Amino acid sequence: MWQKLMWLALTGAAGTLCRYGLSGWANRLAARFGNEGVFPWGTLAVNSLGCLLFGLVWGFVESRLHMHEWRVIILAGFLGAFTTFSTFAFESGQLVEDGQWRMLLINLAAQNIMGIALAIL
Repeated sequence: MWQKLMWLALTGAAGTLCRYGLSGWANRLAARFGNEGVFPWGTLAVNSLGCLLFGLVWGFVESRLHMHEWRVIILAGFLGAFTTFSTFAFESGQLVEDGQWRMLLINLAAQNIMGIALAIL
């Protein structure tokens, strides 16, 4: 049990650091193209990649019966810390407060449609 908890903690820390890095990179890239602060690009990038990785890991682990323990460690540990629903919800709320209704609808559609599509892919 302790070994599993250690792996969850380590993969969770790695997921957090990867989320921070990718989100920052995506936001810097958006700023380079003049889209800074207009749309939550970092969260969209993180959650989209997280959904794709979730689907890939799930499919890979399902095809290998001896790897089910790793599914929990990778999906709950790394990807649980990597993806972020709370940030998505907060940024969507900020778009409401700012009256950015078009950006809100784009964000809601992109996060949900892309997330589901990439997880299925």
